[in-house]
Amino acid sequence: MPRTQTSNGGERLFEKAQQHILEIIEGKDYSGGERIPSERDLAEALGIHRMTVRKAIERLIAKGMLERRGTSGTYIPDPVIKRPMAGYAFSLSISEVVRQCGGTPGSRLLYFEYRPAGARMAERLQVRRGDPLIMIKRQRTISGLPFCVETTYLPAERVPGLAADDLIHDQSLYALLKERYGIEMGMCTRTISASPVSMQDSEQIGLRKHDNALVLRSMAFDIGGTPIEYLKSVNHPQRVIFTSDYAGPPGSE
Repeated sequence: MPRTQTSNGGERLFEKAQQHILEIIEGKDYSGGERIPSERDLAEALGIHRMTVRKAIERLIAKGMLERRGTSGTYIPDPVIKRPMAGYAFSLSISEVVRQCGGTPGSRLLYFEYRPAGARMAERLQVRRGDPLIMIKRQRTISGLPFCVETTYLPAERVPGLAADDLIHDQSLYALLKERYGIEMGMCTRTISASPVSMQDSEQIGLRKHDNALVLRSMAFDIGGTPIEYLKSVNHPQRVIFTSDYAGPPGSE
């Protein structure tokens, strides 16, 4: 039988219900597009009022982590972004990926700054330690819903005059590199892992601190084989999937 809920006790039970549902969403037994257990089943399993379960579900719906589908129940949303994963940097930009997924692309510039290269980044980009790098951090959205935060490092000497204003209006970085600096992008190497998210990044993509995200790390080279970009992309695991079946020409993302 569901227990009687006082004010403080009700809040604790609400947190219990929300945590349980989050574990369902983030666990291995359910994936995007699948229906979660009904409010009644959840309430009985947890021994709490059905209205408390409903409140927890509504909170997660408001965060975009669940969705109602008429009278058929509550579902984990289908991934909204399918990002190509391959050995080349494609001409297909993130904005174009978003449009192909049926959404409206958006980008918000979070940081643009010059900083000296540390030992690891100097090795990755084949510059000297202390050489100036440009660090660019952007939040990416689909129809207003954030799905990733991306941090890019470029050798400053390769892109003289590059400024924050160049990237404010959803400008493709690779297109800018080609048009202004004559840099043709070639091979890139990419790895994906599941890693905990920092508080700063979690707030930008709608996750809780230390939740796991899909982290893409990429090294991009120009057509001459010289490193031009190191990228770290933190992706919401319920909003992004990576695919390897896209075939296209080398170019710009």
